Amino acid sequence: MRSRYSANVKGLASYLLHTWHPATQPPSLRLDDRITWTGLEVLATQAGGPDERRGMVEFVARFTRDGVPGSLHEISRFRRQGDTWLYVRGRARWRA
Repeated sequence: MRSRYSANVKGLASYLLHTWHPATQPPSLRLDDRITWTGLEVLATQAGGPDERRGMVEFVARFTRDGVPGSLHEISRFRRQGDTWLYVRGRARWRA
């Protein structure tokens, strides 16, 4: 989760696609260059331990877009493939 947030901060769409589960991965991804990410707060996790195959992360990511502050509150689902956690999908609420 934190690595995907960092990839958003750095504008690394290729990393985001690489860490997206193939079953739900979009063919391409374009990041909004008007967004500046300013912080991440993990609110809750569920499962995702060393012997588990699925996990959930609830977080709030703060940003500014064209100078206006906002936040993204999301519950993200992940699935492990080998040693790698892959993003499956999320339920998001954006606030500006």
